[in-house]
Amino acid sequence: MKLDLTDRRSGVALDGVLVINKPAGWTSHDVVARARTLLGMPKVGHTGTLDPAATGVLVLCLGRATRIAEYLMHADKAYRAVLRLGVATDTQDATGTVVGPVAETLPDQAAIVAVMNRFIGRRQQVPPMYSAVKVQGVPLYKAARAGRTVSRSPREFTVHSLEILSISPTAGPPPATVGSGGASAGPPPAMIDVTFDVVCSKGTYVRTLCADIGEALGVGGHLASLERRRVGRFGLEQALSLDELAGLAERGAIETRLYTLAAALADLPALHIDCDAVEGLRHGVAVPVSQVVSSEGAWTTGVFIRLLSPDGRLAGIGKTPCSAEELKQAPPGTMIKLEKVLA
Repeated sequence: MKLDLTDRRSGVALDGVLVINKPAGWTSHDVVARARTLLGMPKVGHTGTLDPAATGVLVLCLGRATRIAEYLMHADKAYRAVLRLGVATDTQDATGTVVGPVAETLPDQAAIVAVMNRFIGRRQQVPPMYSAVKVQGVPLYKAARAGRTVSRSPREFTVHSLEILSISPTAGPPPATVGSGGASAGPPPAMIDVTFDVVCSKGTYVRTLCADIGEALGVGGHLASLERRRVGRFGLEQALSLDELAGLAERGAIETRLYTLAAALADLPALHIDCDAVEGLRHGVAVPVSQVVSSEGAWTTGVFIRLLSPDGRLAGIGKTPCSAEELKQAPPGTMIKLEKVLA
């Protein structure tokens, strides 16, 4: 069912995180607009764009949760992707047109596995022209649509794991050839589809990863399909379809699937602080170690940490002056630096 973006529900005050399973054909902004309309609240944002053709986990921040979006954006992400070898496209995915020669011969399975395994670890990639990255204040995709190529610097990213699930001949038709206005004449090119799971850091472009693997194999490649299966601690099993979101909004039951600010950042260690510390925090006063009641998790110096009030609410985000073990012996005057006040 195609969802109407114009129907409106009465507004309610909501603060927290919703996990949505974005369908193909919707932009991330479309989903945000749908949530704003259903909930009758303007303060809704997301924590990382998915391309229109991609599906899967899109984390929405409602109300005060928009203030913690930056911390959620740092989370690792997990994807299931299909790499199509034998053809490169100008967008690095199946929505583009073919660029360069089509491969005449394709690599065997052993060569594909060997090359893809080389992409595990810390690497650099150049952001694709069809992306929202800004150069001198202008999104790259706007320059690409105008037919311009902009010089851009490589960015570091990390592939934590990459698991090949299947390697098989491509069943679907090839993309259009540049300037042809449609599929190229003659027999379709031979292509191979490689389905794989990848866990990677913030800032990884799976499209570019596929294009780089195709280039390394000498045959070209592009992203044929993409599903984001996890963002940080939020997976597909927690995600709502847009129909489910509409149903919850109709019944006034959004809160049943809303994660609190403290729960949304549960991957961060926590310090439980007393009432006096919460009151000081509201006025921008750093939290002294003497007002820490208890802690959760382990950490090293300089990491972000949740500051929880006695009732378990997220009062703020701090930055640790020392490790968890050192904090136990720290002098009473040691202060937890404030990064963001949420109380």
